[in-house]
Amino acid sequence: MTRMTSLPTRAGARILAVGAARGDLVVPNEDLIGPIDSSDEWIRQRTGIISRVRASEGIEAVDLAETASREALERAGLDGSRIDAVVVSTISNTVQTPSMAALLTERLGATPAPAFDISAACAGYAYGVAQADALVRSGMAEHVLVVGVEKLSEIVDPTDRSISFLLGDGAGAVVIGPSDEPGISPSVWGSDGSQWDTIRMTNPLGSMREGAAWPTLRQDGQKVFRWAVWEMAKKAREALDAAGVEPGDLAAFIPHQANMRIIDEFAKQLQLPDSVAIARDIATTGNTSAASIPLAMHRLLEEQPELSGGLALQIGFGAGLVYGAQVVVLP
Repeated sequence: MTRMTSLPTRAGARILAVGAARGDLVVPNEDLIGPIDSSDEWIRQRTGIISRVRASEGIEAVDLAETASREALERAGLDGSRIDAVVVSTISNTVQTPSMAALLTERLGATPAPAFDISAACAGYAYGVAQADALVRSGMAEHVLVVGVEKLSEIVDPTDRSISFLLGDGAGAVVIGPSDEPGISPSVWGSDGSQWDTIRMTNPLGSMREGAAWPTLRQDGQKVFRWAVWEMAKKAREALDAAGVEPGDLAAFIPHQANMRIIDEFAKQLQLPDSVAIARDIATTGNTSAASIPLAMHRLLEEQPELSGGLALQIGFGAGLVYGAQVVVLP
């Protein structure tokens, strides 16, 4: 029997570089409190957010993705032609199809690289890293671009008190390439569709044919908080176990920037020592869903470049409900 040729596998993959793009508008709490009958103090106490960044009307999510990607490529010393696959995590594409990834691939000069979008909300970046790691290690790709990007300001109801004041716009991109040893641990990821409506859109797109309003985001805040604090802390510990490391081995903890109270409780549950840097980008960026982990990583490395080469635990979680976590070597 004729045997088919198989690809040579690699020992590991790692993040080579990270890039970022944030919305051009700084939106302080004071600008949002009127329609939700609230106060700056209430938002800070509940979320830890002082301000968030949002993009102007003429800036689309793909524009943010392109800016972040170009920085990541430049830092990796690569041009678009060296990218073998493009994975974009977003819930902000302006059309149902085609994918944002295909357009981004063309803009970056990465054609004919395979390109596809992931719809996994706040866990989407971690999902993308898991897939890129597998693509590189299996030999199917040498360099993979993973982008988390959102323009959530387009699906905000300014009168909504459940989630609207949390949301921001931005993009984070990483280039993942081969490594002589693993730089990305086995991923701990999954879903719980029984809680599908915990974070949701107000109505389906088809309802607009009958004159329904533009769909916006809603969440059951208490359910999300409890799920994130208790269930996701367990998944974070599972990710540490899968990587074979202890909390004290970490240089950084980079959780999805959902809420400062959740981040603080995570650190407490994981018993992180003071030596571990904790990403708190939410304070001035807001919750950018799929973009939040790479944006937080980018800021952490800008502020503390000595963390480069250390281990970071990253975990994303959100609508679906879905989650994904892995330990990575910081670029």
